[in-house]
Amino acid sequence: MGSVFGKESVAEPHFDVVLQRENVKTPYEMRKYGERFAATVTYASEGDRSPFGTLARYIGVFGTPQNEGSTSISMTAPVVMEQDAKEPESIAMTAPVVMETEGKMQKMMFMLPAEYDDMSKIPKPTDSSVHIEAIPPEIGVAHRFSGRYNPESSREVAKKMGDQLILDGVEGITEEIVLDNFQYFGYDPPFTLGPFRRNEVWLKLNEDQ
Repeated sequence: MGSVFGKESVAEPHFDVVLQRENVKTPYEMRKYGERFAATVTYASEGDRSPFGTLARYIGVFGTPQNEGSTSISMTAPVVMEQDAKEPESIAMTAPVVMETEGKMQKMMFMLPAEYDDMSKIPKPTDSSVHIEAIPPEIGVAHRFSGRYNPESSREVAKKMGDQLILDGVEGITEEIVLDNFQYFGYDPPFTLGPFRRNEVWLKLNEDQ
């Protein structure tokens, strides 16, 4: 996903830039993504088995991929982390990391490469904790920042972006909505130095906003 100095070497999902808000206290970029597919793990707390390791084993980072057919899948960015996630209702096949407080469900997602553009093409996980999800097209805003991932600092960054959106007159935005719905996008491996890391907070908007 990158290097010690943050050089990115993996593919990202395509997006169109709708607006770049610059020269403000908290700059952001409005993007439009098409449909994407992701491998996901939902977990209850930091005490659970590492969700990153579970997803990495699914795509084959540590050896034989844990999917039907043992198909190696390229790593992409970002790794997405989502707070207050709902526990999946069914197993497996139904392909830019979000954490929060203990006792709440959290979700980590690996975005799958562009060639996996249909559910039928995606290798089925052999680990029942891994689910494949279709992410519908969406429009939203992203703010980029550096440093190591920390749940509290990510929430603070998301709050600042929300304050900027409110200042810019984006309808329907409140601090509560932002903090309940933002996602964290991580683009670098753990060994990348903090000042060189590319992190983003992402907030989905609707077409009217």
